[in-house]
Amino acid sequence: MSELFTEAMAQLAAGVAVITARDGRDDLGTTVSALMSVSLEPPLVLVSLASSGYLNEVLLRQDRWAASLLSSGQAAIASRFATAGRPSARLLVAGIPHHRGPRTDALVVEGGVAAIEAETVQVVPAGDHTLFVAAVLAVDYVDPAHQPLVRLRGRYRSTVIS
Repeated sequence: MSELFTEAMAQLAAGVAVITARDGRDDLGTTVSALMSVSLEPPLVLVSLASSGYLNEVLLRQDRWAASLLSSGQAAIASRFATAGRPSARLLVAGIPHHRGPRTDALVVEGGVAAIEAETVQVVPAGDHTLFVAAVLAVDYVDPAHQPLVRLRGRYRSTVIS
């Protein structure tokens, strides 16, 4: 059933984002396609992370993080942050425009469609994942001139195809 469920969920297009956090002297990050708006008043978002991941462990200890919503030209960045055994996020953003979010000190990738900084307000264990509901602290940028990067049927795509 899990294989069929995975295939079924791959039929649903989802935006791609990089979630980053600063943990002491190190920076961590991962690619997600499970980031969503939860509420307008107050502004809340939710991200789902694999419970076995190190970023999940860090976000259970500290509450502030950033989400860079990637644009269609940033599939290589998504792949870098999705690779198993990846190095520090600082190395992953070397050579690409980025900055530190003023509210979270997390790395923010520039050139995407938007970026937000957030602070976790609720943690919900959910199967093999953890859901982090977070208050939006700041919207770093919104650039509607770029097309969003989406994941559909196991591949990154710049537009949804039929």
